[in-house]
Amino acid sequence: MNVTRAQEIVRSADKITVTYQGEPVWIDGVDETSAMARVHPENNPTDTKTVAVADLVEK
Repeated sequence: MNVTRAQEIVRSADKITVTYQGEPVWIDGVDETSAMARVHPENNPTDTKTVAVADLVEK
């Protein structure tokens, strides 16, 4: 995924399925400068991590 698309997903009112290493995640925020995103698993909102936007996959 690219940074622009990740930002669009964050702003979208629709539920867009995104995975990180095969696990469905929510994107909490995107840092355009570093191309990193804060994500958490759909089933565990307290388990946040920072990952490369390029590692996110839109389904």
